[in-house]
Amino acid sequence: MFENFEFMNPSYLWLLVIIPLLLVWKIFTRKKERATLKMGSLKGFQLESSWLTKLYPILFLLRVLAIALLIVALARPRSVDVSTKRKVNKGIDIVMAIDVSASMLAKDLKPNRLEALKKVATNFVNERPNDRIGIVVYAGESYTQTPITSDKGIVNNSIQSIDWGQLDDGTAIGMGLGSAVNRLKDSKAKSKVIILLTDGVNNSGFVDPKTATELAKNHGIKVYTIGIGTNGMAPFPYARDARGKLLFRNAPVEIDEALLKFIAKETDGAYFRATNNSKLQAIYDEINKLEKTEIEEFKYYNYDEKYRFLVILAGILIFFEMLLRFTVYKSFI
Repeated sequence: MFENFEFMNPSYLWLLVIIPLLLVWKIFTRKKERATLKMGSLKGFQLESSWLTKLYPILFLLRVLAIALLIVALARPRSVDVSTKRKVNKGIDIVMAIDVSASMLAKDLKPNRLEALKKVATNFVNERPNDRIGIVVYAGESYTQTPITSDKGIVNNSIQSIDWGQLDDGTAIGMGLGSAVNRLKDSKAKSKVIILLTDGVNNSGFVDPKTATELAKNHGIKVYTIGIGTNGMAPFPYARDARGKLLFRNAPVEIDEALLKFIAKETDGAYFRATNNSKLQAIYDEINKLEKTEIEEFKYYNYDEKYRFLVILAGILIFFEMLLRFTVYKSFI
């Protein structure tokens, strides 16, 4: 009820301490205000108390209440209606280039690398409501899963639909990066970013990763590279059984970190290594902090002053008090 209520000059409220002081003063001076007549006996008089006499103190109370209202009015009570308008001054276009080769089914991240990534990527998208985001997937070849868009529902649905087996197997890092660059090269955004994730070594495709890096650099695109996979051995899929179920066996994790560091350095990005689920989440959180969208917020304040009503009410009380004092209670003055 009072969350949008304030006093412009709250220091004036200290004057309210006058009110109890006036009441105390009135109590101690009340007898001096009354005329007294000393008599030896009241037996010859019929005692009758007038209701006007009993209500006489109401004059003082009316004046005290009027003073209290005027003090509160001096403090300028008012209600505040605040409206906010946000303006994005520096939008960011982001493309996530995601490796969907068979090795992304490795179970060193839980439940596997691909599913862990999809969960983290969805969180990342939800935390960037003011940016446009696109999805590129690649294995032995690459294609655009979703062009850059501001519709986060479309992007999240696209991420959830990513699955292994959509493309020829292999790891064409150059083609994945090249496709992402192609999505961003004509962008008018102030900042353009690619998040390139892989768990292997470039072993297929007809675009050299260093050539794609040069293209990104020439178009002013920053590339953050992520190598996903534990250090040492991990359970990789290697075949299917008679029922079509994937079979796993331990194999060494091989990530071309030198290439990923080169891509990041040449484009003023950064390289990260995700060896487990928590580190993968931390990497996306770090990228989220590094790439800040500039938002200008305008606040509009609409004030509704309440002091006028208090002044009018105090005036009415004073008028009523004076009217009673010089009419009904004139004989008491």
